[in-house]
Amino acid sequence: MSSRLLSPRLRKFIGMIVILAFLVVYITVVASLADELPDHWAVKLAYYGFFGTLWGVPLFPLIRWMNREE
Repeated sequence: MSSRLLSPRLRKFIGMIVILAFLVVYITVVASLADELPDHWAVKLAYYGFFGTLWGVPLFPLIRWMNREE
């Protein structure tokens, strides 16, 4: 389906649903993997620091698509 057929409002609604679904899965996976980490503050700091910023990278193309002007 071409994005020309979708209104900006519909694109943003679809994007919001996809972002929420992605975040639920991402948070579940990251939190469950964190249980396997050694119990040291530096390891947890590095882990959560890395994965706390990584979540946005796969969403950049979607956000660009959502905000594209026609």
